[in-house]
Amino acid sequence: MTERQINQPIPASPAQEPQNRSAGALILFLLLALATPLCLVMYHFTLWTSEQFAIASGSADSLAYVELAGLAVQGLITAGIFTALWRFTHDHRFKPIYAGWLGAALIAFPALALRLLGPNNDQLGSIVQIAICLIAFVVVSKIRRVKLDLKAGGISSALFLAAFGVSPFVIIGAFGSPTDALISLVAGLSLGLLASVLIESTTENKFLDALGVGALLALLGSALGYDGAQLILLVLLPSFAFAVAIVMPSRAAGAILIGLLGAAGLIFFDPTELTIMLGDLSGLASKAVGYAIGLGLLVGIAGLILQWITRAGSASNLKRALGWVGAAAAWLVVALLFFTSGHRGFYGDRLFVILKDQADLSDVRQIDDINARRAAAYQTLTTHANQTQAEIRKTFDAFGVEYTPYYLVNAIEVRGGTLVRLYLLTRPEVDRVIPSPRLRPVETVEAATLSEFVGNPPSEAQWNVSMIGADKVWNEFGVRGEGIVVGQSDSGVDVNHPDLFPSYRGNASGNDYNWFDPWNHKPSPYDDGGHGTHTLGTILGQNGIGIAPDATWFACVNLNRNLANPALYLDCMQFMLAPFPQNGDPFTDGDPTRAADVLNNSWGCPELEGCDPNALLYAANNLRDAGIFVVVSAGNAGPNCSTVNDPLALYDSVFSVGAIDQFGDIAPFSSRGPVTVDGSGRMKPDIAAPGVDIYSSLPGGTYGEYSGTSMAGPHMVGAVALLWSAEPSLIGDIDRTEQIFIETAQPYTGDTSIGCFEGEHPSSAYGYGILDVYAAVKAALDK
Repeated sequence: MTERQINQPIPASPAQEPQNRSAGALILFLLLALATPLCLVMYHFTLWTSEQFAIASGSADSLAYVELAGLAVQGLITAGIFTALWRFTHDHRFKPIYAGWLGAALIAFPALALRLLGPNNDQLGSIVQIAICLIAFVVVSKIRRVKLDLKAGGISSALFLAAFGVSPFVIIGAFGSPTDALISLVAGLSLGLLASVLIESTTENKFLDALGVGALLALLGSALGYDGAQLILLVLLPSFAFAVAIVMPSRAAGAILIGLLGAAGLIFFDPTELTIMLGDLSGLASKAVGYAIGLGLLVGIAGLILQWITRAGSASNLKRALGWVGAAAAWLVVALLFFTSGHRGFYGDRLFVILKDQADLSDVRQIDDINARRAAAYQTLTTHANQTQAEIRKTFDAFGVEYTPYYLVNAIEVRGGTLVRLYLLTRPEVDRVIPSPRLRPVETVEAATLSEFVGNPPSEAQWNVSMIGADKVWNEFGVRGEGIVVGQSDSGVDVNHPDLFPSYRGNASGNDYNWFDPWNHKPSPYDDGGHGTHTLGTILGQNGIGIAPDATWFACVNLNRNLANPALYLDCMQFMLAPFPQNGDPFTDGDPTRAADVLNNSWGCPELEGCDPNALLYAANNLRDAGIFVVVSAGNAGPNCSTVNDPLALYDSVFSVGAIDQFGDIAPFSSRGPVTVDGSGRMKPDIAAPGVDIYSSLPGGTYGEYSGTSMAGPHMVGAVALLWSAEPSLIGDIDRTEQIFIETAQPYTGDTSIGCFEGEHPSSAYGYGILDVYAAVKAALDK
């Protein structure tokens, strides 16, 4: 058989045509062509949702590989069906189409490698996509004896049509790094190449051709996308099947059209960010795809009709010129949309480089004076980081690599991708390199109203405040947290909330040393999410919602859209040890005399955000050595055992808090020990506190109820503030403070029928018992 030119249709055999056409074959083809994309969309949406549930809950590990298993099952079933159809179908119109479907179905098997990459490996994923597509392209081209002819017509039409599919993405999505964009573009074009040699155009009916193309593209998109990108490709590509039919049988034009559409789906949305934990990006991606679907169907069907009406006659030079002018104009519009309505610039992920040589604060922790100890800790940590990072910083400077140094963990955040990672792993001073993902910007959405949270400020102590005895401490000892500084790292704080404004340390001295926003660099406190305002209200809010209403606070934003990364968490932790002025240098402008006494950390850093189990271990240890009490919410991945998995909650140097309800029962969502992710087997959490239906402050001067261990941890922070305010000699004495709370914790008498309750003292569910700040303060004062 000779090689077929790209711009020539596959000829049918005239001798076979009368006997090889059947109505039954046509009906079967129509059913399969329509059902395949629909079934794949529903199937992969179910798989993706199941996997996202596993990621979000942390308690359904068996579902973590549902995408992998699901794609394998898809490959087996579809390959079996299309093999039978290709082998036994006698209708010459559909036999080569089924062969193409079979080839697309088989791509599922090498594409299983994509499901094994894990989060934050997008560049490596694109490289794997390219390799799969190009190898398959070569193999299929040899088997089917086809080649691309770039001189064939239709390329200007392909570019024109592709612009319609790309335009919604340039408005709603955003670029990653230049390298991300380039590799994703190549991956998309590679997908287009593979599709172009699998597609057949033999029905002599463009509408039937389009249905066949749609099913094939659905198969390829479902296999070659991952981490949510498969849903984009699975819906986007088939919606332009009619457009592909317009430019076929030119395989080069088909490759360009499909490749640019696939590239749009890969370039403008980070697959790792397509997660229900983020909440907003999946909806925005769906919005972009929805617009693209409408445009694809509109221009595809309209184009086919126009092509049918004007099918007579050959293309003149004028028509060809007009085609290229139209393509250029369409892409000019795309460029204008990007620069006027899109997110300009590059927003690539970064790398977090942890060095082997970490500072030793064993001498520092022996210093009795708390201010001297914190000053010594700051000096030791910054000096050590400057000395041990000197050579690698010189290398970065020489090559113009952007980086940010850190000292609380001896580490550096570097702007770079796979190649930079490979280089860093060759450096002798580098211990390991982990991802430090940065969220890409999204279109501004008007904040949801909080009308459902317009409750009035309470006139008396809330049940959770009374449950741990805080109101008894106020009334019996006259202690309300005065003199203690609380450090809050969260989504931010509504500083104008009437229950929080009086206790902001910046009221007297301004925002310098009292507010840091490493995300958006806004100079004054704000809270776009509400989480931080709620948790801080439980710590020190007025009107009976807070545990220590006379304590003072300063804050840092480490969460944006409910996610962060190791570097951003560390930004705030360093600010808690040595606050600095707006636009100050953490290494030289920090003032440890303004450090927090006790920290609230109602967050965790899972693998999705780049953390490995020990990513922030040294930071937690160093804060403890500096005499800062670090309180951490245990997490919401219960009720199974060993669901305390994420930094900081799993560390021995922090005090982790589980959640109970007003009846004294452990909340089913509260994460449980023992900690196994780091091999320690330590029992966590350390204690339990109220964390269900907690009424507290929300942005806009409102109030509402939230549930989670994020709500339980603040009770412990407020309790430490009350204890240290009552007995200042305990400030900085972390060991003795922890022992008092452990010894005075109330026994757990609640329900034990749901979830893991290994051990008794401590227990994997509630630690050493239920927080009782009244008993703790009384014990400290009695002694």
